[in-house]
Formats: sequence, structure tokens, C-alpha cells
Amino acid sequence: MSAPHPRTPRLAAAARRLSARSLPVVDETSAGGLVIDVQDGRAFTAVIARRNRGGRLEWCLPKGHLEGAETPEQAAVREIAEETGIYGQVLRHLATIDYWFAGDDHRVHKVVHHFLLEAMGGELTTLNDPDHEAEQVAWVHLDDVARRLAYPNERRIVAAARDILVGNG
Repeated sequence: MSAPHPRTPRLAAAARRLSARSLPVVDETSAGGLVIDVQDGRAFTAVIARRNRGGRLEWCLPKGHLEGAETPEQAAVREIAEETGIYGQVLRHLATIDYWFAGDDHRVHKVVHHFLLEAMGGELTTLNDPDHEAEQVAWVHLDDVARRLAYPNERRIVAAARDILVGNG
């Protein structure tokens, strides 16, 4: 005799969550953050737009996986340069966030280290992104960037950076 199938959306969702928990776990670590350029006394940060899993374009902070023996700081500098064209110098750690998501055959536990960087040079471009995930890049005034970002965790990171830059952090 087979188990009964869930008959309500709530039971079906619970069954999917239970099934996802039995999938193997993959740990991933990424780094990125806010690269700040001060122009005429105003702070701007470079943000990128990429497609989410549903195909919708979302603005986010540049970030990506650590490679080889890279430290999170080294990966943040490299990833920001690849995805935005801007070379930065790490000033300080801002936050580390972690979250879970499920693929078709595994669950992912992702840890992302975010840093505050000072822009040292370069020009905005997505042409150096080896994964071609970043479709657009823009300088956005620090006071406006939180409204553009898709993820609440990244909006909180921007608030922390603003506090540091104005002397409250």
C-alpha cells in the first residue's frame, strides 16, 4: 500500500520541505560587498543586475565564490573587479550572512562575507565577468542604493556601511 498523497497546498508544501531536507548538503562560500567612490563629496557604490532563478532581473551587491586558497578579502576584491570593472581596496569587514536554498538534487548552505572597499580605479563594465552573470552595472548614490537592491540582507549591509561612513559605526 502506498502512502497517501498530500491533498492541500499546505500539506504539499510541508512534504516538499521534508523531501528537500533529505537531499545532500553542499557548502558554498562567497565574498563581495560595497565598493565606494566619493565624487564631489558624495558617496556612490557599484551594483550589478543579474537574473534570479525565475529569470527576473535583480539588482544586488557584487559577490562570488572563493577560488583556490583565496581569503574572503581577496575574493571580494577579485569578484567586485570582475563583475563591475572597479578595483578596490578592502577597508573593513561589514557582515557575514548565511542562508539555505535547494537545487534539484542537493541543498546549499551558502555563507557570504561582505566588505567595505574603497574604489582605486577602473571603469564600470560587465565584460570581465567570466560567468556572464552580471548583465548591468551602475554607480548608485549610497543614499539611494538600498531602494534598488532586491534582498533585505543586502539592504541591512548598506545601512551598516552608511553608519560606518558617517561615523556612527
